[in-house]
Amino acid sequence: MSGHSKWSTIKHKKGAADKKRGKIFTKLIKEITVAARMGGGDPDANPRLRHAMNAANSQNMPKDTSERAVKKGTGELEGVNYEEIIYEGYGPGGVAVLVECLTDNRNRTIAEVRNIFGKSGGNVGTDGCVAWMFDKKGLISVSKEHADEETLMDLALDAGAEDIIEETDSFDIITEPGEYDAVKDAIDAAEIKYELSEITMIPQNMTKLDGKEAEQMIKFMEALDDSDDVQQFYSNADIPDEVFDSL
Repeated sequence: MSGHSKWSTIKHKKGAADKKRGKIFTKLIKEITVAARMGGGDPDANPRLRHAMNAANSQNMPKDTSERAVKKGTGELEGVNYEEIIYEGYGPGGVAVLVECLTDNRNRTIAEVRNIFGKSGGNVGTDGCVAWMFDKKGLISVSKEHADEETLMDLALDAGAEDIIEETDSFDIITEPGEYDAVKDAIDAAEIKYELSEITMIPQNMTKLDGKEAEQMIKFMEALDDSDDVQQFYSNADIPDEVFDSL
């Protein structure tokens, strides 16, 4: 499994018990605010806002907190004007990395991102240097404990899924972004639990990391995750499960 997908699943599992819950809330509030500013405050008519609010609900964010974030985005309440920036570069072992940021200070953010890349032995590249290696897709990861492959194949493919990939402990349902909601709704209707559900960037090819480089990549992802300005990050790192299991 790719480093990002595995990392996202780990973060989801520890969820509300995570000591960084406040930081998670801060990032979700930013995303809700920007989504509302760009597409309006009605989640039924604004897919980005709907996905952000669903993510907030999954982290047990209080309803009034998300509602205030929406109002800041629509201008009903005063709020910070965040700018969206995507940085591209190379991490440990030359893996491709995309970093999505929301910031109110571009200079601060690029300095921090460059520092994180540099400490990992990587570097920030030019626009377009790795973006072509990724495809925007919907991803729903279902543990093998909760459903078998035949059930998921019948359910997800009928709902419009593109593919189902078997991983060590799970099945990853892949969709086009436009089909994501329909497939997720079908999974929800069948009352099948999932470990992860998101619109993400999936790499076309993987770069295998072992030993020291794999450990460096995990530390690199931890540093990105700790940054207030980094919303999401994606990589084509293929990290062995046993390295993650040692966390």
